[in-house]
Amino acid sequence: MNDKKLYEQILGITTPWHVERVELKLADEQILIGVEGSSEVEICPECGQRCARYDSNERRWRHLDTCQYQTILVAKVPRIKCGEHGVRQVRVPWAEERSRFTAMFEALAIDWLRATESIGAVAKGMRLSWEEVAGIRSRAVARGMKRRGRAPLPASVGVDETSITRGHEYITVVNALSEARVLDVMDERTEESLNAFWSQYEPAELARVEKVAMDMWAPYIASTRKHLTIADEKIVFDKFHILKHLGDAVDKVRRQEHRELRGEGDHRLAKTRYLWLTHPDRLEGEARARIDSLRRGSLRTARAFRYKEHASHLWGYVRRGMAVRVWRQWLHGALRCALEPIRIVARMIKNHWDGVINAATSDITNAMSESVNSHIQRIKKRACGFRSRVRFREAILFHLGGLDLYPTFPSSIHSKA
Repeated sequence: MNDKKLYEQILGITTPWHVERVELKLADEQILIGVEGSSEVEICPECGQRCARYDSNERRWRHLDTCQYQTILVAKVPRIKCGEHGVRQVRVPWAEERSRFTAMFEALAIDWLRATESIGAVAKGMRLSWEEVAGIRSRAVARGMKRRGRAPLPASVGVDETSITRGHEYITVVNALSEARVLDVMDERTEESLNAFWSQYEPAELARVEKVAMDMWAPYIASTRKHLTIADEKIVFDKFHILKHLGDAVDKVRRQEHRELRGEGDHRLAKTRYLWLTHPDRLEGEARARIDSLRRGSLRTARAFRYKEHASHLWGYVRRGMAVRVWRQWLHGALRCALEPIRIVARMIKNHWDGVINAATSDITNAMSESVNSHIQRIKKRACGFRSRVRFREAILFHLGGLDLYPTFPSSIHSKA
């Protein structure tokens, strides 16, 4: 088999296109593959009608390297003049529209991007510029979003915010709780941000949503209530979010009490911050013995810790009535205790009562949203931050959107190419 036929099989080139020449450029470390087409290529890409040729321009596409030599495909691509659609460029089978790379080259770049999560590493490895790799990723995301269309809503949805910079700049991320798949990404963390997501769907589609896990951020609650029927029965406030508030309350009590004891020469609470914040079962040896002795004492911090520990066991109830009873008992004591940080959390729980009880009687949590958030932060760290919200959104959807990112390969491509 000669070189021309080999490259035709590798690239999926069929009639009316054919490889005319294969030229080795030693000085430039390139292999040029010249492709030509007969008059049969003069077909309107919109309507498929044979049209008159308008003009033609030489274009080049980067293909997979051959023995570390850059392989460049060169072809004169005609433009036609269609009576209905005007001047259009003829589409070629080996690359997608407006791309300067063959489909196989873009597929390799996409695989590499998914593995490394770094545009810089791919650009260096494939001898491309940063902008070229970013363009491949942008086209891949646009292609995947077009194929996916409007993502069907799952039964359980998670809503969370994540920071885009070190300052107070945020984006809203909506994901499926059954899998680590991002449904959409919106700017800011306002009510309008979440409204933009819900408004994509018809009422019948929104009715499929059974649970929405979120933190106690008022704009998200307002947006969900606005778009979902009986939203208060569907909103679930994450267990770990509530326990985090209680953990912060324990730490505030500890800091205040430590200052008072230190003034009296008592250093029992010195260097105990992480002992109070860590689950006792995860502590061993001297650390476990020290926290056990402090917990059994009469310190205000110990009392605050007991409220937190009690609340950590009030989850996973099958009967809603039982969950309501035990949480009311906890709330009764917490609202009347002398520990202001605990009372603040208790008032917050009282003000978000339905969502807390929904969480206590459901196995739905925001754990998947937190996992997605951790992955997003890793992407941001590897990219050394994002100055563009558009680039940040593309990166999230590229890695976590569950999209079909790859370009369309020619149906005639050789199975072993």
